[in-house]
Amino acid sequence: MKKFFDDIKKDMKFKTAGPGKKLTEESSGKTQVVQSSVSAKPRYAPTEGAQRAGAAALARIEQQHRPKVHTSHDAIRNQVKRELEAEAASLAEKEKATGAEGSKVPVKDPACLSVSGVYFTCPLTGATLTKSERDVHIKEAIFMRFEEDAVEASVMMIHTFNKDRDKVKAAVDVISKYIENICKNPTEEKYRKIKLSNKVFQEKVRCVEGTREFLQALDFISIMLPVEGQEEEEEFLVLPEQDEDALELMKERRDRLQRGEPVRAQLDRQPQAFRPSPNATRFELPPEFYNLTADELKKEQQQRSDLIEKNAMLRTKAMREKEEQRERRKYNYTLLRVRLPDGNLLQGTFYAWDRVPVLFGFVRESLVDGWQPFELIAPGGQKLQEAEEVALAECNLVPAALLTFSWDAAVQADIAAAGGKSPALLKPELLETIQTLS
Repeated sequence: MKKFFDDIKKDMKFKTAGPGKKLTEESSGKTQVVQSSVSAKPRYAPTEGAQRAGAAALARIEQQHRPKVHTSHDAIRNQVKRELEAEAASLAEKEKATGAEGSKVPVKDPACLSVSGVYFTCPLTGATLTKSERDVHIKEAIFMRFEEDAVEASVMMIHTFNKDRDKVKAAVDVISKYIENICKNPTEEKYRKIKLSNKVFQEKVRCVEGTREFLQALDFISIMLPVEGQEEEEEFLVLPEQDEDALELMKERRDRLQRGEPVRAQLDRQPQAFRPSPNATRFELPPEFYNLTADELKKEQQQRSDLIEKNAMLRTKAMREKEEQRERRKYNYTLLRVRLPDGNLLQGTFYAWDRVPVLFGFVRESLVDGWQPFELIAPGGQKLQEAEEVALAECNLVPAALLTFSWDAAVQADIAAAGGKSPALLKPELLETIQTLS
């Protein structure tokens, strides 16, 4: 197709080149006139339809001549780079569309927000990321690990890139069986050969991203081999014969595969200290805190008005609880502040489904004497129990709430009787960046 277009272009150039002449003939004024008349002809840009047709033809040409994907690490990295760039572009388009949709709803001034947004930390690099950046960044970080440890990187791929946990388990079980058979029968070649067209391999292993990279990290190599009863050769993954030490190492790598866990970005709690303020109960949250569309956010005020009317009606306890649960599911995250005895405030971001012990742990890590027992009182006077495995949403602590901190009274009485001083509160690093609520 591309040659076809090139031939047409050459033909057009030939026809517009003017009359021919002998090589021995001197240049004449007539020829110059012809050439000048040709060059003086106006040129028109191709029509929009012609441009679209040309672009479509070039796209077809590129698809027809697309090279096969290679499995070397360099080729894999190049392929993944292209995929990540495409994924990042797709995410940018989605964010643009979401922004256009959200423009129908009044946007809050970022300077007035209680927190600038929701952020995450990559456990592999320590980078701080937005929600739209985290998946692409983690993929890049995992592929960078291939240079250091191909087994670890491929295990991460299998457990992170595939969302269906049942499929992951099935693939891990099949690969573990391959390794078990090789270790039991190290000299039998049939156990060290995997036919890629095999039904079990196709249905349970190949469909899981990262499995081939793991097998290659075990030293399996790709070879085209003849198959009995077939004219054409087929691709196999073949493992050279292993000595006893190599077999033990293979078992250890199998155990790593079985113990693998997904690499997930961790929520950055953004701990922040504030000076005493009458605005402690005022919260202005960014859109990321809500599990709602732009239209739903727009209707929220009306829904709250309707809720007030419903509360005035006679309803059973079960009806009220069901409605409260539905209301709590609207939120992804919650912003919590803890008022300390000296009036200072400690703020952090949490998942709406985080458990109460997570909140206690956050507060404890922020204190100089976090080992001492303390209490947290929720709005309405509810005393939270540190050992109680209850979600923050179930405690009505979403999408934001102010809690009150107090030391355990009995322990403080014992400390005072012994002549001790009241414990220090926030750690110095938090006090160094303390701010004032606007």
